[in-house]
Amino acid sequence: MRLRSGLTTVLGAALLAVTATAAPASAATGQFRYDYVTVEGYEASGFLNNPEDGVCLNLPGVGEDNPEPAHSPKNRTDAWAMVFSEADCQGDVFRLRPFTGGAGERLKVRSVVFG
Repeated sequence: MRLRSGLTTVLGAALLAVTATAAPASAATGQFRYDYVTVEGYEASGFLNNPEDGVCLNLPGVGEDNPEPAHSPKNRTDAWAMVFSEADCQGDVFRLRPFTGGAGERLKVRSVVFG
């Protein structure tokens, strides 16, 4: 009987060790949204679903070929979002709280990092 419970304990610990080391990269759960004007002059909305934590993300649609930055960011993820006025998380920074953080049209952004 003791051998069985000892074996169960060892197997349980081994299983925990394997799942802990095989865990995927941490990601914010939810959606980050923003609005922008395309290079053709049309209003558009962009979004990032379940973005990775701790990684600088340049916002799609407002890259080097688009002189207009994005605006009106809305953080609907479970992590803090730090938005930046320039690409590659450079320039002025503004923090948006989890779930309900957002800003108006006056806040111009080009990149974001979560965490």
